[in-house]
Amino acid sequence: MGHAPSRRPGETAETIETALMGMVDGTGLRPAAERGPIVGTRLLLRGPYVALDYGHPAYVMRIPAPGEEWRRHVTVSGRACVTVGLDPIPPGAGPDALEAYLARVVTQGRASMGATTIRSRR
Repeated sequence: MGHAPSRRPGETAETIETALMGMVDGTGLRPAAERGPIVGTRLLLRGPYVALDYGHPAYVMRIPAPGEEWRRHVTVSGRACVTVGLDPIPPGAGPDALEAYLARVVTQGRASMGATTIRSRR
């Protein structure tokens, strides 16, 4: 996860980072340079929809259009890595730009990670 540059009135890099750190704390993620913990059953797969329980008491975050290869991997393994980067990601960034982004934020200590598992329908 990352965020677009500030675009709403009153929104700043600092307010966005504070919100993202709330997600990091709410999910139990740790700095990416450390060994990532297993943060519980936070991944919801319901038909074509995938969402992440990020610790908010009333909402989950829908993950837009994960590819079929990713869905197969998660369905078979039961796990996914969650990474929160604190720096903005340009809208429309492709796979190469995202890979460079991840390398940069991890190296600079601006990313947190953890592994999550699929939540059953109970």
